[in-house]
Amino acid sequence: MVCRKWGGDMELALIHKNEGGQAFLGLIFGIIFGFLLQIGGVTRYDVIMGQLLLTDFTVAKVMLSAVAVGMAGFHLLKRYGLARPHIKDASLGANLVGGLIFGVGFALLGYCPGTVAGAVGQGSLDALIGGVTGLLIGAAIFARAYPSLSGSILNKGEFQHKTLTELLHVKEWTMVVLMEIFIFAVLAALFVAGL
Repeated sequence: MVCRKWGGDMELALIHKNEGGQAFLGLIFGIIFGFLLQIGGVTRYDVIMGQLLLTDFTVAKVMLSAVAVGMAGFHLLKRYGLARPHIKDASLGANLVGGLIFGVGFALLGYCPGTVAGAVGQGSLDALIGGVTGLLIGAAIFARAYPSLSGSILNKGEFQHKTLTELLHVKEWTMVVLMEIFIFAVLAALFVAGL
């Protein structure tokens, strides 16, 4: 009997070629993500506005917890050949445009794209009517403007991708442990402060 360890480039290649499997995994993980957002309370308008007003730190605590779990999980998957980083070059212009689009939508409605989908799932009409409509209109405007933006502002201030491990010349797992300690310290400080 031959036992073969799961992992490596062959399994990743199989997943990348299977579009139906990718769609199914995306649906399953999307449902799980929305469920966790709803359980965490971050699909509620008052919680999100409380974060923006610095009176309720539920959103920050959920996001920091997700980063801590995701960072450790990704590096474990990477270690066993089940994940690869896809780090893209960036530009200040693209980040500026993206930040403005995100910020305007967030300020007008009080939801981000992830929380608006979760809020629709829990039956919030403001998220369905304003959020989904706003996402579609915003995507259409951006798609229409993209050709002129890509030749101008989106490419301004380009810089090559660098990870923190590359910038600080430390091993990946050292950076993961340091970041986990930092995140848990921030979470502990929020807990002690009663926020």
